[in-house]
Amino acid sequence: MTRIFSGIKPTGHLTLGNYLGALRRWVEVDQHRADALFCVVDLHALTVEHDPARVRRLSRQAATLMLAAGLDPALCTVFVQSHVDEHTRLSYLLECTATDGELRRMIQYKEKSARARASGESVRFSLLSYPVLMAADILAYRTDEVPVGEDQTQHVELTRDLAVRFNQRYGHTFAVPRATRPAVAARVMDLQDPTSKMGKSHEPGAGIVYLLDDADVVRKKIMRAVTDSGREVEYDREAKPGVANLLEILAACDTGSGLDPVELAGAYDSYGALKKDTAEAVIELLRPLRERHAALASDIGAVDQVLRDGAGRAREVARPVVDAAYRAVGLLPAAPVG
Repeated sequence: MTRIFSGIKPTGHLTLGNYLGALRRWVEVDQHRADALFCVVDLHALTVEHDPARVRRLSRQAATLMLAAGLDPALCTVFVQSHVDEHTRLSYLLECTATDGELRRMIQYKEKSARARASGESVRFSLLSYPVLMAADILAYRTDEVPVGEDQTQHVELTRDLAVRFNQRYGHTFAVPRATRPAVAARVMDLQDPTSKMGKSHEPGAGIVYLLDDADVVRKKIMRAVTDSGREVEYDREAKPGVANLLEILAACDTGSGLDPVELAGAYDSYGALKKDTAEAVIELLRPLRERHAALASDIGAVDQVLRDGAGRAREVARPVVDAAYRAVGLLPAAPVG
């Protein structure tokens, strides 16, 4: 059976982009067709300055939203990365497989390290090495497919390179995974800056729709979305990025219609009408998720039990793989206790 792994980093409140670009596909497709593992990758949140209490709070919130979105523990494995030691055990072996040059070529490292230096902050080594930890997240489960956004594709390519290199040097140990992306709304853009991704790590702003925003807030943000010069509603990502973003969001919300953004554009003769329909579509899309989140958040013990059970199942899958990698590189097996 195909195995899928993907994760969400708790560096901010989850957004409409997280839902349309990842969560909904996990719920509607991936958990039904594969042996799927979905993870709150909390260790990745430590690569920059952070508030420990906020990381804990956002980790639980992310897990609760994943369940509220419809991930079913009877169908898939939901867990927290730091609860499974095999991720960090394998990461060091892969650091010994990766090269300094290929890590410094990672686009996200270049961008994030430049921002850190510009703000006077030091650049943590973990910002450079975290793609290796991401590779360990994936390879520990002999993953076949990794559903990711466009901005993470380079990291999956690094993971593939490390898997092939390790297998060639030490014998076949890992599956070589491939990245998969949804056809529509794989990358939802900021409503106020449609050339930038709607990112949960950004400062709170009018351009980001959070999954827990109430209906009035969602409506206000979308009605104030930046559009483009001219009056014609056309789908043109280069010339009209604001309108294109709204059309992609609307198309992704209304999956039952089967329309793509180009076809949707023909149904509108004004930006205002497009914004109104997009806002209502997003509100209706998020309404049941927010209601389920409220119910789950009132029973934290049940959520924690799901995470404990998920970590146990994940550990059962990952430990034999990581133990095999330790043997392959020549490390002496630990003597049995007792």
